[in-house]
Amino acid sequence: MTSARIASLKTSAPDAKLLDDHRFRALLCDEDWGRLPVAIWRRFSKRFEDGNTVVYVGEVDEAEFSPIGWWLAQSARLIGGPLPTGRETGVPMVVTVTEDAASGGQVWTRICARRDGFPQVIHSAKRFDGPTGLEEYVGFGVSMALRIAVEHEALVFHSVSYSLQLGRLRLPLPEWLTPGDLTVTHSDLGGGTFRFTLEIVHPRFGRLIRQSAVFREATS
Repeated sequence: MTSARIASLKTSAPDAKLLDDHRFRALLCDEDWGRLPVAIWRRFSKRFEDGNTVVYVGEVDEAEFSPIGWWLAQSARLIGGPLPTGRETGVPMVVTVTEDAASGGQVWTRICARRDGFPQVIHSAKRFDGPTGLEEYVGFGVSMALRIAVEHEALVFHSVSYSLQLGRLRLPLPEWLTPGDLTVTHSDLGGGTFRFTLEIVHPRFGRLIRQSAVFREATS
């Protein structure tokens, strides 16, 4: 079944340019990759020339914080604000993915509107490096190793460990300095739309943060 789906994609000339990036696929076995919807294959097989960008537009439909989670999000501003900070739903959100020539990875920028004041802007970089082959760098030397998996036909990113880079020295962060288990889920909804869900669960304090938004790729 998997090979038949691959063959059907290869015969479509307009799609060929979307299937030249195997960086994410290389992190999964063929069986797991084959369980993903074709739409997710295409999104995670896009590779643009360095500096070019793909834009996804959407709307936040869920934003929940425990009291500890809210304080965690606010305190994370000290390292650039990598976590969502607002509880508003029904507000626009834009995600851009830009190829990064310097690292060979991708720069992700998330812009979340607020009803009052400027939007929140979150920057991070996905690098195909580290102990798992994929890590997310959030700035100020802080990064987390990610392991990807396929769960219920969705592509899921799980945090494995956190580290601090000081020059050429990489120091693992102890658990008490980390927010807990971070999970990002990309699930296809059909019709060109998908859901992006971020959740942080602490081993002692339970779920701290959950944010979900529905997107589609912007067209010119």
